[in-house]
Amino acid sequence: DRNAALGAVVILDRWVQFQRAANVAGGLGDEIVFADHGAPHPAAKKDMNAAERDRSGEVQAHVVTRFTLRWSPFVDAITHRDRILCEGKSYEITAIKDGHGRRQFIEITTSARAS
Repeated sequence: DRNAALGAVVILDRWVQFQRAANVAGGLGDEIVFADHGAPHPAAKKDMNAAERDRSGEVQAHVVTRFTLRWSPFVDAITHRDRILCEGKSYEITAIKDGHGRRQFIEITTSARAS
């Protein structure tokens, strides 16, 4: 196995759903709504760290999570404007890069409010 030879064993043991934003006309003007985009994809999930942010005097805890997915043209077209839904939690995409070799895997770094 090529990935094992590279020292990268990736276990895709979670399912993620990508969501894409759309502008929807409402009574008070346009509003941004996220809807499912494509079919669910298998992924590996790794929580990286937690951080606290102070917003308007209110402290909010955030967790940084990295998802690894098998490369495909669909996954390659995902951008930071999309988001990921995994196990009922919504993750904002902060970075996307090739992982474990070109066009084999894609690593998506995300941030979510800690529960």
